Amino acid sequence: MKNIQWFPGHMTRAMRDMEAKRELCDGVVCVLDARAPIATVNKNLNKIFGEKPVLYVFNKADLSDNNKLDGFVKLFERQGRYCVKCNSTNPSSKRVLLQKLNEITEEKRARAQAKGLNRTFRFMVAGIPNTGKSTLVNLISGQKRAKTGDKAGVTRDVRWLKCGAFDLLDTPGTMPPAFDDQYHARHLAYIGSINDDILDMDDIALELLGELASLYPAYLTERYGITDFSEKLGMYEALCKRRGFILRGGEFDYERGAKALVDDFRKGRVGKICLEDPSDYSDYTL
Repeated sequence: MKNIQWFPGHMTRAMRDMEAKRELCDGVVCVLDARAPIATVNKNLNKIFGEKPVLYVFNKADLSDNNKLDGFVKLFERQGRYCVKCNSTNPSSKRVLLQKLNEITEEKRARAQAKGLNRTFRFMVAGIPNTGKSTLVNLISGQKRAKTGDKAGVTRDVRWLKCGAFDLLDTPGTMPPAFDDQYHARHLAYIGSINDDILDMDDIALELLGELASLYPAYLTERYGITDFSEKLGMYEALCKRRGFILRGGEFDYERGAKALVDDFRKGRVGKICLEDPSDYSDYTL
């Protein structure tokens, strides 16, 4: 499988805009994907965040393996970080998010009130593409104000949105300029954080099958009837056979098979999955 690299030009401009607006913010909401928590941490954003308090939101928690996800929450909390599990398409998550934002701004609010001020607090919403930043902004605001989509790179510009007691700066998803770690780069490809148009989806499907066979083989058996996990191509062909993806002449339609597998994974139809294990990151620092 060839190396994955993706850093479109608008991201450089976005990072400059974010840095320019940092001093206007009281804190940062960094949105992660709960299925790949470490892959969706962009450490290049740390210099933009500076010393601002950061709330790490494990979004799409409804699609993740809860036991593993709880382990990542503890890992972040041990490093003194604010964090919360969230499903930004579920209105019930709004209360938890607002509670955390109020906790982060509690001291500043008390000082302002002591001076007779009732000020609005501002947060930058940042992270890797397609983690659900704009959906989260819409959840907090209570209306669809930020543009959303199922593919990477929908938000292209930095802009402020009024969300009740808070002003939120919706920002484009930003990647590291280069991926030194292809293991995590593949995870970003699986979850849709990288533009599918630059990817070989056959390769992505094969790699995803290999990881799922190692982590959650029972899910593959239940959904696709796969029982032999010894070889990726064999699993791929078993999937195509189960779904009826057969071309004239009896050849397997790998293109449809790849699309079906990746789509099933992204929409949670394979099962509740976390691609990473917190026990592998005991020495990890944010």
